[in-house]
Amino acid sequence: QASLHSECNNLLYPRADPARRILVYACRICQYDEIGENMRVYRNDLVTPGVTIDLGHDPTLPHSNMRCPSCGHDGAVFYQDQSKRRETRLILFYMCCKCGHSFMDPDLKEYTGTQGGVAADPS
Repeated sequence: QASLHSECNNLLYPRADPARRILVYACRICQYDEIGENMRVYRNDLVTPGVTIDLGHDPTLPHSNMRCPSCGHDGAVFYQDQSKRRETRLILFYMCCKCGHSFMDPDLKEYTGTQGGVAADPS
């Protein structure tokens, strides 16, 4: 939650005060600062996998003839993981246009995350 300096009406930004060894919220225009009640400056909310609603009907996504392993329909949209995690950044994910089932390429056996690519089944 952003707070404002009551006198000059400017936004207070988080800043470390090394002399007092605390987090303060300070005005960039004047010398005002206040000790912050909330010590959290940044919150990284991770989106849980599988929260893809109605992607099968999104006209902006590319379509494929990939067969759905759930219902057998030959129509799916595909997309890449947006989290930019090293282990999924080059893998395509598919969603069936008929039943909405989300899946990866069934020919993709196993992904180890090493060498920056897809590795074959280690067995």
